[in-house]
Amino acid sequence: MAERLTKTGARNVFYGGSIFFFAIFVGLTAHSHYYIRTTSTDEKTLTDSVARGKHIWEKNSCINCHTILGEGAYFAPELGNVWKRYGGESDPDGARDTLKAWMAAQPSGIEGRRQMPQFHLSDEELNDLADFLDWTSRIKTQKWPPNEAG
Repeated sequence: MAERLTKTGARNVFYGGSIFFFAIFVGLTAHSHYYIRTTSTDEKTLTDSVARGKHIWEKNSCINCHTILGEGAYFAPELGNVWKRYGGESDPDGARDTLKAWMAAQPSGIEGRRQMPQFHLSDEELNDLADFLDWTSRIKTQKWPPNEAG
């Protein structure tokens, strides 16, 4: 056996390693996609109102201030678990009413506090947004956010 790596040997190591790690990458990507579709996301309860709520979230650029499941800005609270914080698991109607009242009371006008703009959402839009936040709270996030306050 030669004491040094030949040009052919180096090429074989490069191509072999590249193919090996590409195969690992494809396998992990496929596994992640499978996990998201079957375990992490509650696809069965993904309704039209949830999709409309996500559209409202995007149309009003809520992510520019809020985070959802750790993605977004850190100006305002995390909303991935807001449904649970408002008691939506035990009292969904109360959580929906609380969310609507919070949205209607904005901006609060309290000096020195960050202010949320008034978006003038209709009752149907608020219900769709609540459905989206309810659905988001059921995603298995592996204990994210790390604290309940968001």
